[in-house]
Amino acid sequence: MNIVLTIILTVQMLAALSMIGLILVQHGKGADMGAAFGSGGSGSLFGASGSANFLSRTTAVLATIFFIATLALAYFGNLRPVSSGSVLEGAAAVAPLAGEAASAPAVPASGAAQIPAK
Repeated sequence: MNIVLTIILTVQMLAALSMIGLILVQHGKGADMGAAFGSGGSGSLFGASGSANFLSRTTAVLATIFFIATLALAYFGNLRPVSSGSVLEGAAAVAPLAGEAASAPAVPASGAAQIPAK
């Protein structure tokens, strides 16, 4: 189970880092206006519109992978064995050592008994 969580966490981290890189490479909506007036921004590897389609689709795929990995980590993180209890319940169930008498727990004093008298 630990190996599965490590693989899912690795996939999530790689998707997140790749998404960050792709988002930083993409042009904003205002970059097209500058290219229209001849600033030279349209000369890219995929052409003017090809890079936007490729990068936005790749970002969408990576975002889907990231959210699926996040949901899987949340699911596996909340899985608990049925028989497991809290640490306090386990400590209360421990029997006293041999030779020691089982004593009743001390009853705390009520709030009125703790107020000092004048």
